[in-house]
Amino acid sequence: MSDLLAARSQMAMSLAFHIIFAMVGIGMPLLMVLAEWKHLRTGEAVYLDLAKRWAKGTAILFAVGAVSGTVLSLELGLLWPGFMKFAGAIIGMPFSLEGFAFFTEAIFLGVYLYGWNRITPRAHLWAGVLVAVSGAVSGVFVVIANAWMNAPIGFVMRDGVAVDIDPLLALTTPAALPQTLHMTLAAYAGTGFAVAGIHAFFLRRHGRSGFHRKALGIALRMAIPAALLQPLSGDLSAKAVATLQPAKLAAMEGQFTTERGAPLRIGGWPDEAAAQTRWSIDIPKALSILAFGDPNAEVQGLDRVPRADWPPVAIVHVAFQLMVGLGSYMALLSLWALWSRWRKRDLANQRLLLLAIIAGTPMGFIATEAGWVVTEVGRQPWIVQGVLRTADAVTPMPGLIVPFLLFTVLYVFLGVIVAYLLMRQFAVAPTQTGTFRRPTPPAGTTPAGATAVAAGD
Repeated sequence: MSDLLAARSQMAMSLAFHIIFAMVGIGMPLLMVLAEWKHLRTGEAVYLDLAKRWAKGTAILFAVGAVSGTVLSLELGLLWPGFMKFAGAIIGMPFSLEGFAFFTEAIFLGVYLYGWNRITPRAHLWAGVLVAVSGAVSGVFVVIANAWMNAPIGFVMRDGVAVDIDPLLALTTPAALPQTLHMTLAAYAGTGFAVAGIHAFFLRRHGRSGFHRKALGIALRMAIPAALLQPLSGDLSAKAVATLQPAKLAAMEGQFTTERGAPLRIGGWPDEAAAQTRWSIDIPKALSILAFGDPNAEVQGLDRVPRADWPPVAIVHVAFQLMVGLGSYMALLSLWALWSRWRKRDLANQRLLLLAIIAGTPMGFIATEAGWVVTEVGRQPWIVQGVLRTADAVTPMPGLIVPFLLFTVLYVFLGVIVAYLLMRQFAVAPTQTGTFRRPTPPAGTTPAGATAVAAGD
């Protein structure tokens, strides 16, 4: 493995690990705030219990996300000194603002966790609101920095050097709005369906549990609007990519030839050697319509891009198809749930719908991972689109395979720890409204462990 590939692999793995915690850091605070708000409105203890449980889960994931985010920050400087030297003065501002948002989130998460019965209920709820808002804002600033890498503005290149730098103008890169909107909705949809899937799983076993019914309802109230809006934001993102990064769009669609009335391809496998996409289902003119709103619009193919500047077409195309497929599943699942609700059917008693929600548990996270593969791999061989190549930004230090392997072990270890801690959060499973019972231990083990506890304990 070359040092460049090792550096890229380590960065990809770090981002793939961290993005899960970033998504949960945006979505979970909103869920715990909604649960507490419902408790204050109705006085029902089950909502209070939900808020406390989700707050504990948020704290665990926040702590690990802070660690993995710090690792990412260090890697930017250590693995990509060329990038930081070129871009630091231009795009450093959103990273600084992200730091303020992160500290705000950390401070008010502490107030929220330790403020129960110590501050007024209204003040406590507002602390949760600030956690939710600052978590979302933190993610927005990070995505703006990435959007600038896809559509860099705010400087002038003169003799190979960036001059006339305007950091405020850099924040307004035309890729910022579509990317931040798409990512924020992905966080709410992915986290919402993950939480809904967990409680749907318990509802199939304990259909009378009021705890899981209410948890499922709150999670779906966050997931469904986000999942239904996501195709619209995806269309906005695709139009931006068509204008700002035509080579990336061509790789996403497996479009090797520039043509008017370009088809939309579903599935298929791009053959770079033959410069064609095989076995796809083509919808005539649909790509021209979606990208430019004109059935006869010209869509640039990879034939207008120097071969050395092609991104890995097959990887980008497959990742894009996976993202769209999973996003479509969540949107259709949302319509199914809404239709059932409109027919006044009890969602908790529809076992097929619950099974579909359970199947959707990981889909938001997988779709987001695939989306970031499209974003990052589709920009190659550039680390800053059209300005700085990835190979020119990597550190000259040899032996990068070693830190790559060490960080892989670290992330596996952290993943196991997080899974264990979260499983402990669900070890006490409600079976009836207001009653919680620990799982029955295997025969021959301590029977005293199967203890019923009161709600809220």
